[in-house]
Amino acid sequence: MENPREKTPARWEGMPSWLLGQTAGHAHRLVGEGFSAVGARGYHYRLLATLEDSGPASQATLGRCSGIHLSDMVATVNDLADGGLVERAPDPADRRRNIVSLTPAGRRQLRRLDRRLAECQDELLAPLSPEERQQFTDLLSKLLVHHNRGTDAPEERWS
Repeated sequence: MENPREKTPARWEGMPSWLLGQTAGHAHRLVGEGFSAVGARGYHYRLLATLEDSGPASQATLGRCSGIHLSDMVATVNDLADGGLVERAPDPADRRRNIVSLTPAGRRQLRRLDRRLAECQDELLAPLSPEERQQFTDLLSKLLVHHNRGTDAPEERWS
């Protein structure tokens, strides 16, 4: 028998903020498990995708474009470089700075991660029809754009 003290209070269960938080937790777990199953992390995906979209760049620029904090960027670049997925080379314009670029192996890994992420999205949104998925994504994007206004947060759509 369920203990009534362990049940979520009914007044919370219909609150959009509570529902978003709970759903975000499930999304984070699904994506984390999906990437982990192929030996990757979310930061790996974000950096590889940023490199493919924007081309070679310094770690600082990649951090700004991907939303990865500089302290996490170094470890992420190291992980990917150790796996042969990215290359670092001195910037000809400033030898103190490295330019990071995507390797062919990095592009292949990004394709694998894209497929894995699509599977995670399908699992997360399983009870929704294609039309409902699009509407849900549009509404979340509208909320994010609204709340990012006046901040430095990117207005891009997160996968």
